[in-house]
Amino acid sequence: MTDDGFEFAVRTFWEKRAEQAAKQIAEGREDAGTRGSVTGGAHLDALTLLMVRHFTEVLNYPQSSIYLGKKAELPGFYRPTKQWDLVVKVGEQLVAAIEFKSQSGSFGNNFNNRTEEAIGSAVDTRRAIEAGLMGKARPWLGYVFVLEDVEASTKPASRDFKPAFKADPAFQGRPSYAERYRHLCKRLLEDQLYDAACFVLAPKDVERPITQPDDDLTFSRFIGSLNEHVKRESGL
Repeated sequence: MTDDGFEFAVRTFWEKRAEQAAKQIAEGREDAGTRGSVTGGAHLDALTLLMVRHFTEVLNYPQSSIYLGKKAELPGFYRPTKQWDLVVKVGEQLVAAIEFKSQSGSFGNNFNNRTEEAIGSAVDTRRAIEAGLMGKARPWLGYVFVLEDVEASTKPASRDFKPAFKADPAFQGRPSYAERYRHLCKRLLEDQLYDAACFVLAPKDVERPITQPDDDLTFSRFIGSLNEHVKRESGL
């Protein structure tokens, strides 16, 4: 899988958002605009389909093993079920599950929600896996996050964090939302909640480059982790 294919998929993220917002405006929907482009759903379809092709064309899983949308629902441990964005399942064995998340605007309002969601989904699914609900082999879990590359997401925070105890060193010095998401993704891997994570900064301006600000969180590392896990883990 080429970096060009990945960058093309990320570029279409903004195109899809614009299409969704325009459609909702035309239909007279009340949430048209920024929120409309998010609630329309499917804005990360290109990345999802890129991964589907990798599973079917590179890793040779049958199309019938791919589950998307409402069909990509897995059993939970602390709750009955959790819907992922992409699930690969062969017989009674879960092969892989991937979450595709993004954020554009409203950074302050959504950061904690995205963080809690990422942690909660992984912990819940990991415990369900440990309970033997998804096969005997250890499946691979992946997390992809696309953040709008704009001043509001990359500039330092406007205030210091002052919790009841001293903040973690990583969050001292007014880190930007981009830095906070980078730390989130790194620590999700350190604690083995996900097997791989990909963090991307994507500007709307097509003249500006898409960047992957951490070598441990690149798409090539993400794909490499998946390939190695499938090759190494017996039963997948």
